[in-house]
Amino acid sequence: MWAFLGLTGGVIAGIYWIVLEFLTHELAFFNGWMVIPVMAICGLLAGLVIHFFGDPGEINLIVNNIRFNKGKLDPGNNPSMILSSLLCIASGGSLGPESPLVQVTGSTGSWLGKIFRLKGEELRSLSIAGMASGFTALFGAPLGGSLFSLEILHHKHALEYYKAIIPALVASCFSYVIFALIIHLGLRPIWHLSAFEYSGKFDFVYAILFAIAATAIGWGFIYSTKAFKYLFKKKSMPIFMKTSIGGILLGVIAYYFPLTRYFGHHEINQLLINNLSIGLLLSILIFKIIAISITVTSGWRGGFIIPLFFVGATLGIIIHHLFPGTNQTLTIVSCMAAINACVTRTPMSTTILLATLTGFSYFVPILFASLTGYFLAPQKPFLSSQMEHNENVLNPALNIFQKK
Repeated sequence: MWAFLGLTGGVIAGIYWIVLEFLTHELAFFNGWMVIPVMAICGLLAGLVIHFFGDPGEINLIVNNIRFNKGKLDPGNNPSMILSSLLCIASGGSLGPESPLVQVTGSTGSWLGKIFRLKGEELRSLSIAGMASGFTALFGAPLGGSLFSLEILHHKHALEYYKAIIPALVASCFSYVIFALIIHLGLRPIWHLSAFEYSGKFDFVYAILFAIAATAIGWGFIYSTKAFKYLFKKKSMPIFMKTSIGGILLGVIAYYFPLTRYFGHHEINQLLINNLSIGLLLSILIFKIIAISITVTSGWRGGFIIPLFFVGATLGIIIHHLFPGTNQTLTIVSCMAAINACVTRTPMSTTILLATLTGFSYFVPILFASLTGYFLAPQKPFLSSQMEHNENVLNPALNIFQKK
């Protein structure tokens, strides 16, 4: 059953990625000033999909269902999530496909469990295994994807659902094989960093210093998101109006800073190849944070892990420009690890994912950077669903979940 779920998850992820690449290629034709109306129209269409087909929710709802609803994920939300996320991501929104894939494959696991009349921990484990298969397909890291599906649920007790680790590993491995056969993604590092040369036993100290800077940027992202969330909630309006306004704002940012468009999968390599000035890099850093915040709060659908990696890579390049004596690869990877661990509270899986995606085999500095971001993160998690149960019951987001 776990293997079948992994095979199914790999097929779903492969088809999703092929459609996403096709739509992205078609919409990339519209550049320059045309990017503004295109993103506004795609935002409107995504909002209409959500309005008429139902709100698929965000990662908070997925985590809440896993933790407090016995692992039951509703597959009925998948059409809305698939259509809206494809429009948002392909048009250039600053969110990636990891969250939609996790929801679709996780709910597939839940659906399969219901067919076989599984209950309790067995059903929850199958839902978590489905989540892991979707995450692994995109990132090409079975162990990292499996740990992430556990770590994202409860950052203080990552192995609280330890019974799901073997199902998650099996499903991830089969998903990885199928996805790799379909599109050959994940068979090698996708970001072309220069080879890291061990320079001394104090490399981990530099990694911690870089991570402190990245964690500060992570705090900036969190408060930027809170500010835009307040602005979008200040006046009640239909979801399609919010997504349209978000599309216009994102289009304007993408017009002036084209590298901020899309979720960063290919754009990170462009950062590494092009020798950009510090001024331009600082502008890209600031407006990418704003773009992610707008995308998250205006109702656009997707995940923010790869966009956060893009922000970390930009900061790492800036630090290397300011201090040329530093190792650029170490600087970039440390910043990518810290900012993601700060926001998502997933230091273990972040370490493994980055080692896979960058080819940075000496992962001790990544681990120190991830832990630095984790321990210096705000006391209140960015994902409200990661709060303790007694805190979460008082949270309005959970009240919505309970009514649902």
